[in-house]
Amino acid sequence: MTEAAAAGAGWRRPGPLALLALLPVLAGCASLASSAATGFAANLSTAILDQDDPQLVRDGAPAYLLALDGLVAGSPDSPAMLATAANLYAAYALAFVDDGERAARLASRSRDYSLRAVCAADRRACGLGALSYDDFVDTIGRLGPRAANALFSYAIGSLAWIRTHSEDWNALTDLPRVECVLEHLLTIAAPEDLGSVNLYLGILNSLRPPALGGNPELGRAYFETALALTGGRDLSVHVEFARGYARLVYDRELHDHLLRQALEAPADAPGLTLFNTLAKQQAAELLATGDEYF
Repeated sequence: MTEAAAAGAGWRRPGPLALLALLPVLAGCASLASSAATGFAANLSTAILDQDDPQLVRDGAPAYLLALDGLVAGSPDSPAMLATAANLYAAYALAFVDDGERAARLASRSRDYSLRAVCAADRRACGLGALSYDDFVDTIGRLGPRAANALFSYAIGSLAWIRTHSEDWNALTDLPRVECVLEHLLTIAAPEDLGSVNLYLGILNSLRPPALGGNPELGRAYFETALALTGGRDLSVHVEFARGYARLVYDRELHDHLLRQALEAPADAPGLTLFNTLAKQQAAELLATGDEYF
C-alpha cells in the first residue's frame, strides 16, 4: 500500500472491537514497568481483562486513565508506562465513548503517548510523526524487539486517531505507516502478540474491495493465521473476520459460520473475557442484520 493510496474512496473504518485486542498487550506493557507502579498497573489491567461486565469497565475506566496520567508524569521516560497509557486511551475512546469530539480528543492523547513511547524505547525513533514516508519506513526497519510493545501502541494509537478523524482525508494517509509498523512487528513481536498483529493486518487489507486497491484475500490469510495463533479463543478475530472480509466479498456462508462460532464459544478466558463478551454482543448484532446486508 502506498501512502497516497490509503485515501481512496470506499475505505471502511476498522470496528472499535478490534481495538480491544490491544488489551493483552496493555497488561504485558504494564508488567514491564519499574517501581511500585508495576503492581498497580498490572493488577488493574488484569482486572479489566477478566471483567465480564463491560458497563462496569465503561464506568470505571476514566479513573484508571487519570491514574495512568499520574504514573506517566512520575515516569515520563518509561516506554512501558507510556505504551500502557496509549493503549487504554485508544480502547476507551473507541469502545466506550459515543461523543465524536471527545473520542477524537482521547484518541489524540493515545497517539501522543504512543509516539513518546516509541521515542523512549529507541531514541532513533524520536520525531517519528514528522518523518517523510520513506524515512519513516527506514527508521521502523531499524528498530528491534525492545521497541515492539511501543510500536504496537503506535499502531493502536494511530488507528484510533484515524478512526476518530476519518472525515479528514489527510488522516487516512497514515494507514500505510500503520501497515508498515505491523509488518515489521511480524518479525520482532513476542510470539504471544502475533495473533493481534495478524488480526490488524487482516483488517487493514480488508478495508477496501480489490477494485479500490484493497487486498481482501491477503486479509483472509492474516485472519486465518490470527485464528490459528489464538486457538479460536479470541472471539474478536471471528467477528472482525466476518465483518471485514466475509461482508466485503459477500460470503454469507463464511459470515454466519464465524459469527455462530463466536456465539457458541465461552466468553470466559484468562485475559480475554472482557472483549469476548463484547465480541458476542457484536456477533449477535451482525448475525441479526445479515439478511439486510446480503
